Amino acid sequence: VLFDLEIIMDWRESKMGIAEKFSDFYEKIKMSRENMDIISYRYNRLSKTLSEYFYGSSSTNYSLYVGSYGRDTEVYISDIDMLFKLPYSKYKQYDGYYGNGQSALLQEVKGALLNTYPKTTIKGDGQIVSVYFTDGTYFEVLPVFKNTDESFTYPDSNDGGKWKITNPQTEQKAIQDMNNCTNKNLKKLCRIMRVWKEQNNVQIPGILIDVLAYNFIKDYVYKDKSYLYYDLFTRDFLKFLSEVPMTQNKWLVMGSNRYIYHYLSFQSKAKDSYNIAVNAIDYETRGFSYSSNQEWRKIYGSQF
Repeated sequence: VLFDLEIIMDWRESKMGIAEKFSDFYEKIKMSRENMDIISYRYNRLSKTLSEYFYGSSSTNYSLYVGSYGRDTEVYISDIDMLFKLPYSKYKQYDGYYGNGQSALLQEVKGALLNTYPKTTIKGDGQIVSVYFTDGTYFEVLPVFKNTDESFTYPDSNDGGKWKITNPQTEQKAIQDMNNCTNKNLKKLCRIMRVWKEQNNVQIPGILIDVLAYNFIKDYVYKDKSYLYYDLFTRDFLKFLSEVPMTQNKWLVMGSNRYIYHYLSFQSKAKDSYNIAVNAIDYETRGFSYSSNQEWRKIYGSQF
């Protein structure tokens, strides 16, 4: 087995074009500095608006990036998640509210943001306050109260209103720690699979991509390799996705005790893309680089 592995590695070392293709592709899909600056500007402005309203301060220390952007696995800027830590007095106020205090809290946060964005579409619904910008991007603001164990309590206005707990920082740390242990391949895998999702219209949320990528890569034989192995990364992760039991609809999120639920199938499209990846690798092995590239474009689109 070791001898066969050495032969495979020697062959791959001679095929540096694989590394160049995937490196170039990854650089194209990475979020640009311009887009990151736009996100940062809007994040800071939203943070300062809420800080001035609830604390009489212009500090941004009460906010935190969460969601895919907070986990550093996002490639698109369409929706950005952030939480804002409210003073505990607001919890006491709305916990004792007659009726749906959680809904009333969301409406107060919405009203605070309208002070700065009077002409912007802002909606307070469910668990978040959404702020829609004219370029098609939007922020989802989750108002929270910090708990003594570093978790956060947040409002859920559905079904008459209730309080729920989240701990995004432990999830972010789990992703970061695994990323450090895998030569930074975990976050890259999460990002390129978001492109696969969009290219193939796969019904799978970003958080589930991250959870499944985390579960896959922790024991993957090539987890610490370079771009030279990203064709195998793609093939093997797609195979991993295709073999998720169709009956499974519940997953434990890395780093926390939170479960996520998803009821739509992604396995069939993963299997189709896995077969395409097998063909792409076979073409490359036989020296048909152009044909190989065309197969990869079926998986990753025109940026490949």
